[in-house]
Amino acid sequence: MKQIRNLILLFVLIISQLNNIQAQTKKTGPVRVVVVGITHGHVSWILGRAAKNDIELVGIYEPNKLIAEKNALKYHLPASLFYNNLAEVLDQKKPEAVLAFGSIKEHLMAVKAAAPRGIHIMVEKPLAASLADALEMQLIAKKNHVLLLTNFETSWYPSTYETFRMIKDSNYVGQIRKVVFHHGHQGPKEIGVSDEFANWLTDPIQNGGGAIVDFGCYGANLITYLMNGQMPLSVTAVTNQFKPKLYPKVDDDATIIVNYPKTQAIIQGSWNWTFSRKDMEVYGDSAYIIAVNANKMHLRNKESLPEYEKTITDKDIHVFTDPFSYLHAVLRGTEILAPFGLYTIENNIMVNRILEAAKTSAKTGKTFYFKQ
Repeated sequence: MKQIRNLILLFVLIISQLNNIQAQTKKTGPVRVVVVGITHGHVSWILGRAAKNDIELVGIYEPNKLIAEKNALKYHLPASLFYNNLAEVLDQKKPEAVLAFGSIKEHLMAVKAAAPRGIHIMVEKPLAASLADALEMQLIAKKNHVLLLTNFETSWYPSTYETFRMIKDSNYVGQIRKVVFHHGHQGPKEIGVSDEFANWLTDPIQNGGGAIVDFGCYGANLITYLMNGQMPLSVTAVTNQFKPKLYPKVDDDATIIVNYPKTQAIIQGSWNWTFSRKDMEVYGDSAYIIAVNANKMHLRNKESLPEYEKTITDKDIHVFTDPFSYLHAVLRGTEILAPFGLYTIENNIMVNRILEAAKTSAKTGKTFYFKQ
């Protein structure tokens, strides 16, 4: 009995020592990052970001010399920061993470280069241009024990997290019955995106589709979290090409219906809205929540008639208002990845499953049923 007790004490001591070693070797300070590709319009979020003490930009990979020079001038960046060889910049600068701002198809290339070097990856939404690419990326990241995160703008919204809190913590809406998502804008060319961005955004291979991917992914990401990663029963989708002269290769409008045993999600992604929008409506059997934008919400339940408005900011609820602060917090251990959280690989694999099913449904004119 005494020997068993001594063994237990020894085991506890070893664990304690390991924890102490881990605490002593835990990284601090800013996260060194390399940007991989700069053709995505969202690259301004990092290249034009105000200086903070959480992220250190140590290199930029962009093989197109003209695009590199244009952005160096636009953001007042030294030419020495730019590289046209990805392996070279990763090996020389040894970043802790890479930020992928090329085409969606190029995300796989970024993961193949970074993960075997032990470098974490954050990509712009969606995770991948196809389900096959997404599964390969997941396998590579898992094999090399690195994080693979996906950034959605709606992940920064205080209204998003207040909606989640009211649903999951307060059970405000009761059983969720229907969730409606509206995401999109007037169209990439209509809002004046750069030529290098439009070239791949409107390409079915480089982007994976048109509006069905570009904006269908938002609703898929949010409903996956709301449903705790549950596999849908089915997906039915309809796409339209209202502007074939502008977008001859891809759809510019999509409606996706995602069915669960007790809930239905309707995802409307479009390049035909009269204005830019990213809003979410959650209807339960006792109340509804409408997240109108990042801060404004409309609510109504059986006890609060009529509807009332609520304003929520990052001072009212814990939320990171940009993805790079979130990346720093995760890598420094001050933020824990929630199960099927919006940035997680598990959530975003499901996003690609839903998008793949939607593209199949739209192409065949039939509902896609998942194997349960």
